[in-house]
Amino acid sequence: MKYLLDTHTWIWWNMNPGKLSKKVKMLISNTEGYDELLLSAISPWEFSKLLEKKRLGISCNPEDWIKVALDMPKLRVIPLHPILAYRSTVLPKPFHDDPADQIIVASAREENAIILTKDQKILAYEHVKSLW
Repeated sequence: MKYLLDTHTWIWWNMNPGKLSKKVKMLISNTEGYDELLLSAISPWEFSKLLEKKRLGISCNPEDWIKVALDMPKLRVIPLHPILAYRSTVLPKPFHDDPADQIIVASAREENAIILTKDQKILAYEHVKSLW
């Protein structure tokens, strides 16, 4: 079993786990319950954009925060390779046009992973497994 962390799930796990659902907290905490945790390479970029736009604040060096936040058991970052980039643009309809969400969904589809997300648009999308 593989779980892909949506960007907010990854950030909250590392910053404020109380914002996660009980189910997601239990899933991430129980490293014996999954083979891998996945994170799209777009998520650290989204985190950085939140900092840039001042929609998120941290009290340490952002590069240090990212390094620590990536040091999770069984975590593998999924690179954004050219074919995945293409596949993110041809997802089965209907799906919304947020590029980062498209990349995250395409990554989950490619990896046959369940997305851990609070995002209602992803939760409602029938072409990928997700839960909160």
